[in-house]
Amino acid sequence: MQKLGGFKLPPFFNYPPYFTLQPVRDTREKQIQLWKDLILDFCKTQKIFVIGLEEEFPLFTNHGIERSLTHEAREAFLSALVSEGRAEWMDKGHRKCLILWYRLQDWADILIQFAKNNGLEDGVVTVEEIRTGTESQGTDEAHQS
Repeated sequence: MQKLGGFKLPPFFNYPPYFTLQPVRDTREKQIQLWKDLILDFCKTQKIFVIGLEEEFPLFTNHGIERSLTHEAREAFLSALVSEGRAEWMDKGHRKCLILWYRLQDWADILIQFAKNNGLEDGVVTVEEIRTGTESQGTDEAHQS
């Protein structure tokens, strides 16, 4: 299996047609789902928050098979993440995209559950206090930054 740094790339990454938007609807839907999962997983493990459509992004080019995603494909995959609440465009021109490892509602649920579990419901606590506090040590969500 091919790696990008320490990140293991899925088998479809070496399949040239997946670097071209597919014309058949069912195939395109599968392609978009595979790319969405790959982008989210890569960004989470590499701690990447922003993807620029017109900037170099490691997943958008596979030098081994000499393929790159077109601007249209990049925008389609990121727009699909936006429509699911997994990303947000940072500008009206859709040039930069903020990647959300968790949906905003998921973050809210995580924080509420954390507060309940640690008796913090009736107090005021900053995000920094949650992130660095003793209650959050050993938890994945509090140390995502």
